[in-house]
Amino acid sequence: MIYVSRKEHFNAAHKLYNPAWSKEKNVEVFGPCANENWHGHNFELIVTVKGTPDPDTGFVVDLKKLSNLIKSEIIEKVDHKNLNLDVDFMEGKLASCEILIIEFWKILAPKVNDLAKYGQLHQLKLYETPRNFVEYFGE
Repeated sequence: MIYVSRKEHFNAAHKLYNPAWSKEKNVEVFGPCANENWHGHNFELIVTVKGTPDPDTGFVVDLKKLSNLIKSEIIEKVDHKNLNLDVDFMEGKLASCEILIIEFWKILAPKVNDLAKYGQLHQLKLYETPRNFVEYFGE
């Protein structure tokens, strides 16, 4: 089994805020991430496809096509956007990295699996900061 990864970058703002809670409880739980005026991050998204090399190309997945797919399906929708206000697939959801990566998976998995003739989406890793990241395997 071979694992092939592509990294993409985007900038986005968000606020961690549960509307069912008081302002005080949100600040207690989320701290400065509940800032009324939002805050932003330089996100890194790593998409990993697993599989066996195509006998005709030697690729598990064509990385240029994978990059184009990630850009059209994810990056163009979230880059320089407010995740709470501007992104349709995040409407009505808490804008945590955990929720965001699940939504990314729902969008990418079927399309990556079609793109990679001998592979499938294995993992998404989303860096919110250089030290904070989430990983998701579709489980």
